[in-house]
Amino acid sequence: MGMGRALAVALVGLNGHVVEVEADIGQTLPNFILLGLPDASLSEARERIRSAAQNSGIPLSRRKITVNLVPASLPKKGSGFDLAIVMAALNAAGNVRRTQGTVFIAELGLDGRLRPVRGVLPAVMAAVAAGHTEFVVAAGNLAEAQLVTGAKVRAYDCLAQVAVDFDADPKELVHPEGGGGADRVAGKRGEAADTGQPPADLSEVAGQPVARLALEIAAAGGHHLMMVGPPGSGKTMLAERLPSLLPDLNDAEAMEVTAIHSLENRRNGLLELIRRPPYERPHHSASSAAIIGGGSGIPRPGAATRAHRGVLFLDEAPEFDKRVLDALRQPLESGELVLHRSAGTAAYPARFQLVMAANPCPCGKATGKGIHCECTPMARRRYFGRLSGPLLDRVDIQLQVNKVQLAQLADAVPGESSAQVAARVQAARSLAGERLKDWGLRHNADLTGRILRGPLKLPGHCTALLDRAMGTGVLSARGYDRVLRLAWTVADLQGRERPGADDVGLALTLRQRGEGL
Repeated sequence: MGMGRALAVALVGLNGHVVEVEADIGQTLPNFILLGLPDASLSEARERIRSAAQNSGIPLSRRKITVNLVPASLPKKGSGFDLAIVMAALNAAGNVRRTQGTVFIAELGLDGRLRPVRGVLPAVMAAVAAGHTEFVVAAGNLAEAQLVTGAKVRAYDCLAQVAVDFDADPKELVHPEGGGGADRVAGKRGEAADTGQPPADLSEVAGQPVARLALEIAAAGGHHLMMVGPPGSGKTMLAERLPSLLPDLNDAEAMEVTAIHSLENRRNGLLELIRRPPYERPHHSASSAAIIGGGSGIPRPGAATRAHRGVLFLDEAPEFDKRVLDALRQPLESGELVLHRSAGTAAYPARFQLVMAANPCPCGKATGKGIHCECTPMARRRYFGRLSGPLLDRVDIQLQVNKVQLAQLADAVPGESSAQVAARVQAARSLAGERLKDWGLRHNADLTGRILRGPLKLPGHCTALLDRAMGTGVLSARGYDRVLRLAWTVADLQGRERPGADDVGLALTLRQRGEGL
């Protein structure tokens, strides 16, 4: 009897920490002690692994087993530690060998089956970054784990087969019915990547030339967008088509997004990297935890994190809780959400494009002359009062969307498809990326005031309109910079090296509900 060791990974948010699982078998009465800040689901591993080992033909020692999860000060949760704990205990008893240096990530069934767990991709990424290359996972997680470059992954269906590969006596082992062998075929089990995008094309939008232009500019520069208009004017239809204008994610972005979606509760792992930008559309009754993230214990990611590198669409934005809306101000500036709870702190990436849609008033009829609005002035102020000034100041494009008239609908010709517009968006992003690479930026929406007023400073005759708007209090300093960002995107879409006065004027108009277009 001696010490046994194996490796596992503890996830705190998206950050993984390699955990050394130590097992010691004492000479006292039977007991099983699990140390190292386990949560409730991890504490239950004691009973799961006893049954799994017994039913696999390699029962655990009847003496006192002490398992320590190092570092002991790090909170640990979930059932993904099951396999590492049982392998360390079997190693301590001499039933298996060579477990040190291998990372085990799987849940155990009572019959010894290995079950897939969520978060395998970020766990493997963290272990590889820490210098570990050997992994054992459940068969359902094989394809997902193999997405990480540098990881040598072995996948199995049951504990008995794992034990054989680690020098256990195969004569004593019992395979559960239907689970006798290793599944080493990547993708045999798992789920296809799904980003929640609606199958929509921009050609389906009739009329609305200004809104289409605003959508194209938002896609090209990564700008946030708000649309205000009556019911039926096409706000939701337009927002649903924004993802179709965005280019595919590069390798680094795809790994980030796939790692986030790996944290979701999935029966099986992902088969492939997520290449399309995600699209999230939470209902206006959603709680802060559902949108921002939270929950008991270590905070879980919300819709804002699931929309990372994609689009977060808030339909009927004034109906959302004001505290939820204001909580979005942090990720809009930093691209990250840091959630503090008593059990720990988790940081999640949240660099998304925010798209909001709102009616002009609670009844939706305040659209112009000849239309009777039933709302009182107080009701209108209260309705839009939920959208705070600091939040709106961070939204680059604020557009008025009017209803399409019958004559316009009858005479409308099919507009450009998403593919045609996406080609221009890609060309504009390439121009911006080449210009911004020296500062480590990729999109015009990421430009800082220091750069806009320094190396990319425009001549006075181009910004005269902006200067007057800021002098009269129409624009804040943040708004001034955001109009300049828009102007650079307009110029990129036209293939020009620098924006002119007309580009700045169009950008300012798009920030003022499209008045004058």
